[in-house]
Amino acid sequence: MITVGLTGSIGMGKSTVAAMFADGGVPVFDADAAVHRLQGPAGRIVAAIEARFPSTTGPAGVDRTALAEAVLGDDAAMHALEAIVHPAVGEERAAFLREHADAPLVVFDVPLLFETGGDSRVDQVVVVSAAEAVQRARVLARPGMTKAKLDAILARQLPDADKRARADFVIATDVPLAETRAAVARVIACVLGRTDS
Repeated sequence: MITVGLTGSIGMGKSTVAAMFADGGVPVFDADAAVHRLQGPAGRIVAAIEARFPSTTGPAGVDRTALAEAVLGDDAAMHALEAIVHPAVGEERAAFLREHADAPLVVFDVPLLFETGGDSRVDQVVVVSAAEAVQRARVLARPGMTKAKLDAILARQLPDADKRARADFVIATDVPLAETRAAVARVIACVLGRTDS
């Protein structure tokens, strides 16, 4: 099995590219989706988050806005949250690998792949990228997003240029969708081709 880490800064189009890998028959582990499950109604880390960050959860699970306000800009709080979330996501990842043990290629969709050292645990890295103006326009169009919140998020992410420099493959999303889809198909063919040599 070849493992590929898929990453990219906020607003770069990573979810779109992940869906294209899935459409190409590649099992995709979505770290964000795993976090949503773990933090959702009856999620298994909700109680631990409430204990560390009181009043950030309710019947629907974690109130992501309240939790973001509790941790953004506070490194100690962010580390405490990561200490709760990351081990649980690791268990979800292990279960995903067991489920897809026969797959020749799997993709791990991880927003903070480089920032968490996850690039050392995959065989190849794909970075999804777009021009900064496109990225900012996409993110600022999201409900509840502000320039200040975007800047705080970007401050925790490795700059796009650094990600591209460390990538095995870069996929652009500020081009027509057909071009992005073709780039995904080329990456799949290239990575699987390497396993045959």
